Amino acid sequence: MSRDGREPADEARPIALAPASPARRFYLPDLCRSRAALGIVLIVELTAIVLTLARNTITVDFWSDLGRTSFFLLWIGLAGVGLLCALRSRLARMSVSGGTTLTLLAISIIVALISLAAFAFVTRGTRGLAAPAMIGGSAASFVARNVAIAAIVTALALRYFYVTHEWRRNVEMQARARVNALQARIRPHFLFNSMNTIAALTRTNPARAESAVQDLADLFRANLSEKRNTITLADELEVARTYQRIEHLRLGERLRVDWQIDSLPRLALVPGLLLQPLLENAIYHGIEPQRDGGTVTISGELAGGLITIVVRNPVMGAGSDRQGNQLALANIRERLALLYGERALVKAGRFGDEYIVTMRFPHIESRERLTA
Repeated sequence: MSRDGREPADEARPIALAPASPARRFYLPDLCRSRAALGIVLIVELTAIVLTLARNTITVDFWSDLGRTSFFLLWIGLAGVGLLCALRSRLARMSVSGGTTLTLLAISIIVALISLAAFAFVTRGTRGLAAPAMIGGSAASFVARNVAIAAIVTALALRYFYVTHEWRRNVEMQARARVNALQARIRPHFLFNSMNTIAALTRTNPARAESAVQDLADLFRANLSEKRNTITLADELEVARTYQRIEHLRLGERLRVDWQIDSLPRLALVPGLLLQPLLENAIYHGIEPQRDGGTVTISGELAGGLITIVVRNPVMGAGSDRQGNQLALANIRERLALLYGERALVKAGRFGDEYIVTMRFPHIESRERLTA
C-alpha cells in the first residue's frame, strides 16, 4: 500500500498496445485485421499480373485476361484469409513446422475447390466454345496447375512472414535486455545515495525519512516490475516525480525541476521507464556536477496527433560532460521505434549551455479511466 492508502499503480492490470495473447505466437500476421487482409490482396493482385503477363499473346486481350485472373485469384485470396482467420487460435498452439504445413494444406484445399467450381462455371458458360486462356486443358490439369502455383506463392509469403516475425522478436528481446541493463545500471549508485540520505534523516527528521522510504519502495517497485511495458502517461509522470522527491532530499535547493506539462494527455499510452531515466541523466550529468545546481525543464505538448516531450538541463563548459547517458537514450529510442515505427522520434544533443532531449510519438489513448 502507498502512503495515501491506495494500491501501487504497477499492481493494477497492465495496459499494453499489443498484449501477448496466445493467438499472436504464430508467425502469421493477424489476418482477422483489415490491414493484414489488404496485404494478402496486394500479393494476389501481383500474382495475377505475373500470370497474365506470362501467358499473354497477340490473340488474347491483356486487360480482359487480367480482369478474369484477378477475379479468380481474389476469390482464392479472400477465402484463404477467412479460413486462416478462423484457424488463428489453432495455429497459435502449433509448432512452426506444424502450423506451416496446416497453412499450406488449407490454402491448397481452397485453391482446388475454387478451381473446380471455376472450371465447371466457365466450361458450362462457353458451351463448347473456346475457353479463356486461364482455363486451358482438362479439369485435373487446371486444378493441379493452380494448386502448384498457389503452393509456391504461399510458401514464399510464409517465408517472408516468418523472417519478419523473427526479426521483430529479436528486436523485442534486445529492447527487453537493454531495459534490464538500464535497470541494473540505475540501482547501485542511486540506491546507495538514497539509503545514505535516509539514514541521515532518521536522526533529524524521522517523518521525512519514513516518507522517503515509501517513495523509494514505490519507485523500485515500478522500475523492477516486468509488467510495465506500456502504461499511461499519468503513471509515468508519477514515477518521475517520485524520483525527483528522492533526489531533492539529497541535493536540496540545488535541484529544481520545472514541469510544463499541463497540455499533455494523461491517458496517453507510453512505454514504461520513459521519463525517469531522462530525469536521472539530467540530474546526474547536468545538476550534480555544478556547485549551485540548476533547473531541469520538462515540457510537453500535443499537436497534430503527436505528443512531444522535451527534457532540458544545463551543462558545464566544453570537455566537462560526464559520459554514460547513451544507454538510456538508445533504449528509449528502440522501444519507441518498436511501438510506433517511423512515427516516433528521439533527438538529443548539446545546444549552447543546455543538453536537450526531444521525444515525439503518436497519441494513443488508454480506454481506461484514471482513478482519483
